[in-house]
Amino acid sequence: MKKLIKYTLASFMAVSLVNCTDNFEDINTDPNGISNESLTQMNNNIGGSFTPMFLNVVNATPAWNYQLQQGLMGDVYSGYMTPPTPFAGNVNNMTYALVDGWNGFPWSDAYTSVMPFALDIKNAVELGGDPDGVKFNFLADIIKVEAMHRVSDIYGPIRYTKFNDFETTGEYDSQDVVYQAFFDDLEAAIAGLSPYVGDAQFAPFDMSNFGGDIAMWRKFANTLRLRLAIRIVKVNPTMAKAEGEKSFANDAGLMTDTNLVINTGFTHPINVISNSWGDIRMGAEMESILTGYNDGRIEKFFNPSADTALAGEYKGIRMGIDIQAKAQYLDHAGIGEIIDTETITWMTAAEVHFLMAEASIRGWSGSGDSKTNYENGVTASFTQHGVADVATYLADATSTPADFVDALNTVNDIAYASDVKIAYNIAGTNEEQLEQIITQKWIAMFPDGQEAWSEFRRTGYPRIFPVVINNSGGTIDTNTQIRRINFASSEINTNPDNVQTAIDYLGGPDNGGTRLWWDTGGSNF
Repeated sequence: MKKLIKYTLASFMAVSLVNCTDNFEDINTDPNGISNESLTQMNNNIGGSFTPMFLNVVNATPAWNYQLQQGLMGDVYSGYMTPPTPFAGNVNNMTYALVDGWNGFPWSDAYTSVMPFALDIKNAVELGGDPDGVKFNFLADIIKVEAMHRVSDIYGPIRYTKFNDFETTGEYDSQDVVYQAFFDDLEAAIAGLSPYVGDAQFAPFDMSNFGGDIAMWRKFANTLRLRLAIRIVKVNPTMAKAEGEKSFANDAGLMTDTNLVINTGFTHPINVISNSWGDIRMGAEMESILTGYNDGRIEKFFNPSADTALAGEYKGIRMGIDIQAKAQYLDHAGIGEIIDTETITWMTAAEVHFLMAEASIRGWSGSGDSKTNYENGVTASFTQHGVADVATYLADATSTPADFVDALNTVNDIAYASDVKIAYNIAGTNEEQLEQIITQKWIAMFPDGQEAWSEFRRTGYPRIFPVVINNSGGTIDTNTQIRRINFASSEINTNPDNVQTAIDYLGGPDNGGTRLWWDTGGSNF
């Protein structure tokens, strides 16, 4: 709440700077200080609104907010991590008893700390009267799309295109409409920022490693368009191909040699959750895949188990099992040095190569060769984490994911449902090649469980283990697994008519078993 008050005040102050009367300015200007006109010239009336946006696409602080925004949803449903803690008597998200008090946080973070501040920036630019201020609108829109596609990929329909109008701000867009809006906003930003390449005015407000470089923000927007194009490839292959090929042809380029990292100034929230609270541990799927592949990245992603009986093994926990007490699995593998940082990664170069690899097997113009893209993706991930001997890894045509063996209870043992290899099989079917691409993409995107969960739902890869205990009351099929999160109770209580419209857009009940628009099920080709 203190954070929200702070950001709300910052927004109010930013707008207030451009609303001062001439008389007020004459009376209150300090001749030895900075005038309101100077503040406006330095764009401080705009720049302050970027801070909450940067800090809430993936919530940076406090750690418990991140835990509820992503840690107990995408991070666990992706197979990346599992809590040893039996929250609420083990009747919780992990056993499909979706907790309303948790599951509204992605929504509230977006609608208190992202969307309103993008609107603040738009209003401040309009009030400021500087035509070159439009570049800040484009930059805000890029960040807004990065944030809101994640929200849409959790719930489905969201409030987006009509948010800025007071009369319609509560109205929802269906997911197909909102994705079209994402593409439109990205297209406008990529084109609109072109004249401002080399402009340094965003530098004081840019919390990323781009340092205000407009060319890099255009590149990210263009790459984000490719991510979203791939996301919709099964439900609208024509639009997906058209948008993807725009990305390959655009002069902005793609992020093939750099990662987008946000410098938050706060300890990574997963560090707090894992190392201070002991509330998250390695997921069973991570153990199966990384140990089966003898993957050197395991030493960067996780710490060996503290349990002396496990002899330093990297042991994970299967989601949705019977956990009686935290002490049972507490000394399994915690999260490693990857989160020993004050940064949060929004996109990696490795992901981009895997996007290109999938586009290649789908025949998209400009995407290049699938094998080359796949190997470049693995190499980029090894380089990112300082892991050696990628050539040997890529040549491994025998290793497969290991079956999972629970260290404490054989009831939770399960065979990995595929013998997917590392060495790229160019002679394989498109489906076989896609499984290789997505399995390696899944490894490379760690620890961003939200993106990993979305890709699992879209493709079925990698092979996430079903829960052992399903407390959904039949709303979520154990084998089909969870597909979305129900709408926030705050929306249902305060915006019921529009929520009902959103449910109609879903085409199914408002529960975790209803598929999103782009989540069509079935074959990927």
